Amino acid sequence: MDRLEAMEYFVAAVEAGSFSAAGRQLNVPLPTVSRKVADLEAHLNTQLLIRSTRKLALTEAGVSYLAACKRILDDVDEAESQAAGEHNIPRGGLSITAPIVFGRLYVVPVVTAFLAEFPQISIFLTLSDRTLDLVDEHVDLAVRTGLLSDSTLVATKVGEIRRVVCGSPAYFSAHGTPKTLDDLAKHMCVTYTALASGSTWIFNPRDGKPSRGVRPRCRLKINTAEAAIDAAIAGIGVTNVLSYQVVKPVSEGKLSLILEDFEPEPTPVHIIHARQALLPLKIRLFIDFAVSHLRKSLDDDLAKLR
Repeated sequence: MDRLEAMEYFVAAVEAGSFSAAGRQLNVPLPTVSRKVADLEAHLNTQLLIRSTRKLALTEAGVSYLAACKRILDDVDEAESQAAGEHNIPRGGLSITAPIVFGRLYVVPVVTAFLAEFPQISIFLTLSDRTLDLVDEHVDLAVRTGLLSDSTLVATKVGEIRRVVCGSPAYFSAHGTPKTLDDLAKHMCVTYTALASGSTWIFNPRDGKPSRGVRPRCRLKINTAEAAIDAAIAGIGVTNVLSYQVVKPVSEGKLSLILEDFEPEPTPVHIIHARQALLPLKIRLFIDFAVSHLRKSLDDDLAKLR
């Protein structure tokens, strides 16, 4: 039995959720995956998986063995990468994650430009608003917005984004333009329900007064920022979103920013990776490439909002 291959099949089955899904992922027949895992269990003389018609579940022994398999396979990959010169030649695969909208607007253009420049590197990009664990989920790099909580990660700041309040010129012409936070009570607002603060809009006056939360009067609550922006453009009311999400409509005159003196502190944007003794060249190259491109894009877009 090829134990490394059996470990790979076992990990694939757990992560895919079934033998059939793992088979499709590995491009091998379902019976092959099932047999390899069964051989592994026979070799260990213990059950790793509980099979059912709906899904696979790990036994207690399977949980600890899965973690060990991932470590071993990672070590093998690293050893092979070093032997193949991946630390000296820009080639191999990269796994990168970023928030969905930010990733689509900023990271995808960086990735496509990077791939054009380095033809021997491939990238698996995961756009998700869920915070992925870089080590457990085998991710090389992440682009994160917001304050970082994990001090074990290496972070490089690439810029900032603002939380802004905006509305259409037509709406302000008809209803007046809010000049103070108290003025918001007189206006209709569109709330993006996925805000971390919920229905409360957080402001940080620049006159030295403490931060303040305002619960605006909302005629419309929407679960995506894009839809909230579309509603604001249509004149339903004012909305509270991130600056990069409205660069285009603001520059086109479809939206106007208001209450800029009350905005909270800007949110930092970082590229992060797990600490390693020696970073592969492909990772070092992407970090340098992405930092330069993202800083310029973020700076240019903030300038468009001034």
